[in-house]
Amino acid sequence: MLKYQHIANELEKYIEEHALQQGEKLPSLDLLMTQFEVSKSTITKSLDLLEKKGIVFQVRGSGIFVRRHKRKGYISLLSNQGFKKNLEDFHITSEVIELDVRKPTKEAALNLNIELDNDVYYVKRVRYIHGLTLCLEESYFNKSIITYLNNEIISESIFNYISEGLGLNIGFADTFLHVNKLTEEEAKYLGLRKGDPKLYVESIFHLTNGQPFDFSKGTYNYEQSQFFVQTNSHFL
Repeated sequence: MLKYQHIANELEKYIEEHALQQGEKLPSLDLLMTQFEVSKSTITKSLDLLEKKGIVFQVRGSGIFVRRHKRKGYISLLSNQGFKKNLEDFHITSEVIELDVRKPTKEAALNLNIELDNDVYYVKRVRYIHGLTLCLEESYFNKSIITYLNNEIISESIFNYISEGLGLNIGFADTFLHVNKLTEEEAKYLGLRKGDPKLYVESIFHLTNGQPFDFSKGTYNYEQSQFFVQTNSHFL
């Protein structure tokens, strides 16, 4: 993990541990430079990262302020950390349906930027929130990057394992949304009826160097799912 990312994590932890609220001010740039013994550019990169994540906002000439926390139980559609991080105050469990090493589909190979004869880890699981079905998830992990997975890992947080166990830096994600109706198979896993509404989400997750490592397809139970989008755009 790079220094500015570590500092961003420490600041985020500070905000959470002290339950800072919307509009509360963080220490000045100079104080943060002194506290972490780094340059102004490093602190600026840390704050820019937190701003992109929707945790702080900066007002020129006034300082750095905490941004309103997201509503509990909502999943970020812009997250690059997996939704267990979004729902860390909730009891999230997984039922592993399939885990094996195989060749990718054409769709998976295209999105992972690999050849059809490369190996991928294929993961199929149902995610639960407080024992209620949240989503059916299928994922293809580039095995040359994610070199090892087992049932214990995928029953918990794969992204936590990738960051801490493999020491990889997760960068950005591209997410595509579809609204449709459940197929018979999807309905069976989600405990719903065929033809019920669904939100279908495709995501390609990349490392900080731009390499795609995970192509995932999630079908969400409309009865349990709540989403939010936090932007940093300035509208005129």
